[in-house]
Amino acid sequence: MAGPLCIITGVGDATGSATVRKFISQGYKVAMIARNADRLQALADQHPVAQAYACDISDLQAFETCLTRIEAEMGVPRVLVHNAVSHSFGRFRELDPLEIERNFRVNATALLVLARFFADKMAASGGGAILATGNTASHRGVPNYALFAPTKAAQRNLCEALARDLGPEGIHVCYLSVDAAIDVTWLGASDAERPSWLVPPADWPHAREDFFAHPDGIAEEIYHLTHQHRTTWSFETTIRPFAEKW
Repeated sequence: MAGPLCIITGVGDATGSATVRKFISQGYKVAMIARNADRLQALADQHPVAQAYACDISDLQAFETCLTRIEAEMGVPRVLVHNAVSHSFGRFRELDPLEIERNFRVNATALLVLARFFADKMAASGGGAILATGNTASHRGVPNYALFAPTKAAQRNLCEALARDLGPEGIHVCYLSVDAAIDVTWLGASDAERPSWLVPPADWPHAREDFFAHPDGIAEEIYHLTHQHRTTWSFETTIRPFAEKW
């Protein structure tokens, strides 16, 4: 397959799929990683330059095996997008403390594994970009996020360290903070099933869809950040809907 390679973890039915479509539209071939094999294959069937790699990246050994297979079948990537996320929402007294360890493994450790596996090869082949998708949990801890926010803060801090290490080698490491909810199906089939802080409030004056960050818009920004001019790289960008309170 012709074209540069982009590897995307966490290819779900929102940001991940939108990012796959965006990179394909710009001439990339894409390796898609997620746990749901059927969803990945359905997307691959629509886009012949996208290949499906079903993997639970919380199993770090399985993740490395998956990356080895991708390299053998598709080559060295120019862009890595770590969009996979593990989360736990709820009061810290009520949640299993072991959940923070899984969240950390997916959100931070898997990112480290991904960067370690490809950084030297990317540098040797001319550089590239590594981007992680985050949110405001990476900057502050709030109620219901005690088992999630620390792992996103670690992810952001890891990216900052990687950026300083890899920038001089021609690899742009950046962090995209999405200061908004995304209207994903796993939050619940209806607003009534979702946590109150992840749905429009009763007095929301705009269209319902304007409360959420749209996946296609996020994908546009991911592509933009990973293709900045090398003399004007940014590390962190925050995006939010026009009516988001901040």
